[in-house]
Amino acid sequence: MNATAMVLERPHTLVPRTLPLPDIGEDDALLRVEACGLCGTDHEQYSGQLHPGHAFVPGHEAVGVIEEIGPVAAERWGVSQGQRVAVEVFQSCRECDACRSGAYRRCERNGLATMYGFVSVNTGPGLWGGYATHQYLGPDSMVLPVPDGLDPVVATLFNPLGAGIRWGATVPGTGPGDAVAVLGCGVRGLSAAVAAKEAGAEFVMVTGAGERDRPRLDAAPSFGADLVVDITEQDPVEAFRSATGRPGASVIVDVTAKAPQVVAQAVQLAATGGRIVIAGTRGGGGAPGFEPDHVVYKELRIEGALGVDVVAYRAALDLLASGRYPFEQLDRATVGLGGVEELLQTMAGERGMPPIHGVVVPTV
Repeated sequence: MNATAMVLERPHTLVPRTLPLPDIGEDDALLRVEACGLCGTDHEQYSGQLHPGHAFVPGHEAVGVIEEIGPVAAERWGVSQGQRVAVEVFQSCRECDACRSGAYRRCERNGLATMYGFVSVNTGPGLWGGYATHQYLGPDSMVLPVPDGLDPVVATLFNPLGAGIRWGATVPGTGPGDAVAVLGCGVRGLSAAVAAKEAGAEFVMVTGAGERDRPRLDAAPSFGADLVVDITEQDPVEAFRSATGRPGASVIVDVTAKAPQVVAQAVQLAATGGRIVIAGTRGGGGAPGFEPDHVVYKELRIEGALGVDVVAYRAALDLLASGRYPFEQLDRATVGLGGVEELLQTMAGERGMPPIHGVVVPTV
């Protein structure tokens, strides 16, 4: 038996390969991939900005059905053959200090080196990503049961919504009375707005920039935004103050990518005693306009956030299943393995207007 997988051999070169399905032992499993979400990381891998230097099967937001599982893995993960699960991007040895503390994204044996969607295709069995009919789940995998009735395509949002919950609520401690500014309006920005509202925030502003972000800004009010601002047309600081009557936001969540100047904007937007979470990566280039003295004078707390944890993922799946927000109605492109390269090019800005949510469904 074989699997079909899309292998990114080098930037802008995504090719299909046939890979043998692995033998499953007592402590691992095989996932039949139903859907795999795409995010900025995917198109940055494709364009070469985040290419690891080896060929690999991309895809780190996979949802599927357990096709085969060993008894030890079944007991550890609490899942069984035939069950639909979501696969976490990070793996965990469950033994090191980081894993025992719950920060398994810093696992001493795994961490960034074994993230799903990054591992070399030459590392057996090669099926380490979601752009495939099957994905191998090693002993250190972390999986979450998907609630009954939740469509697998919608369920792929467990990853960005989990990020939004951790970055927009848990890390900054968002609560009742907070006024929140979410900088960036992609899926993770919309998810952070949802998370802030769910945590009790009194007011949420979401920002974007230009025509590419217009559909996202139009969708934002349905995901908890009280105010949307196109920063190419309005000053977000002035817009926030005018709408709230407050001097600044108590919580700022920066999920922008490749926008180093937004860090300075976050500091400017923050109220005295404000909390700033920086989750989007800059791609180098420092932070133009950043004034460190403002951090001192305002007594700001600035914290970086990498990845998600199991608590946020579980909350995300429950929230998706609840149907309280129209995630199923997002502007979405769903493609088969043969269409993923064109979708990546669109999401990278190389052609056309990108969807808010891109998903690979191997059987399409």
